[in-house]
Amino acid sequence: MSIFHRIKSIIKKDSQTPEKEIKRTKAKEQPLKEKGVVEVKQPVPSLSKKPVKDTDKILKHPHISEKATYLSEQNKYVFKVFDSANKIQIKNAISGLYGVKVRHIRIINEKSKSRKLRNFFGTKPGYKKAIVTLEKGYKIEVLPH
Repeated sequence: MSIFHRIKSIIKKDSQTPEKEIKRTKAKEQPLKEKGVVEVKQPVPSLSKKPVKDTDKILKHPHISEKATYLSEQNKYVFKVFDSANKIQIKNAISGLYGVKVRHIRIINEKSKSRKLRNFFGTKPGYKKAIVTLEKGYKIEVLPH
């Protein structure tokens, strides 16, 4: 313990030595903004809506749920798609149908589930859904069908 006390006393002696004066320079003056003047942001140019072949064979409809509405605030939109659709087809279909720029696509395969009602057994069909992330500034107006 006495070693630490010696080290502390050495540090205190060093800290008590006078420090060099620090010259302060004035920060560059920034021009003041006038009150009441609002900067107008330029709208994002929308891409032309190109007709894509067989969009009805790729996209079924938007998937509306609580989670999907939460994701739409993060610029992510959820669509139910056909089982044979891949990421490239989905990207082309959405950019052509809505005129937006797609950043990223994630695909989720929901498997079918078995259900029982009294003595009857059945299955709830599975489906494929795509979570589409758009570039900043682009939005899709998705309404329930």
